[in-house]
Amino acid sequence: MVTTPIKPLSLAEFLVLPETKPAQEYFNGKISPKPMPKGKHSFIQTQLAAKINMHLSQQQLGWAFSELRCTFGDRSIIPDISVFARARIPRDPNGEIADIFDLAPDWTIEILSPEQSPTRVIRNILHCLAHGTQMGWLIDPKEQTVLVYLPGQQVQIIDNADAEILVPDFSSQFLLTITELFGWLLA
Repeated sequence: MVTTPIKPLSLAEFLVLPETKPAQEYFNGKISPKPMPKGKHSFIQTQLAAKINMHLSQQQLGWAFSELRCTFGDRSIIPDISVFARARIPRDPNGEIADIFDLAPDWTIEILSPEQSPTRVIRNILHCLAHGTQMGWLIDPKEQTVLVYLPGQQVQIIDNADAEILVPDFSSQFLLTITELFGWLLA
């Protein structure tokens, strides 16, 4: 459900509001709650972020962040998983990972929940691609399919059990098949 304040909020006004549960996203003066993940969504998100981090951290290539607020291009969104190449991770003056991420992720991953609007999720992925994201995934547990979005290209549908899912160049050694991804649900 999208809520529109009586007077539309600016992005700056939205960002000073306290965080809520469920978290809320912002676009064009409108605030939308992010649906709470269900079991399949949550388990895939946890397993996938861990697998990506295990691969990327070993080679110091980057990090995957779960439910990280990313604010850019007059939107504030919270992808299920935001992956950043190491050199693009914002740092604070102490060199630690910053709290504020005012840029698009290099790789955005969304996992469709049963009650979630695919259109809203696709809009967020396309917004990321328009602002420098290298690749977007939309994982559909019900259909056991991954839609891969690349800038300026047609969407690729990956649903063959043995198919390796495409990944961004900076994580080219990361391998994951449809069977492995959805096999986690049998844990």
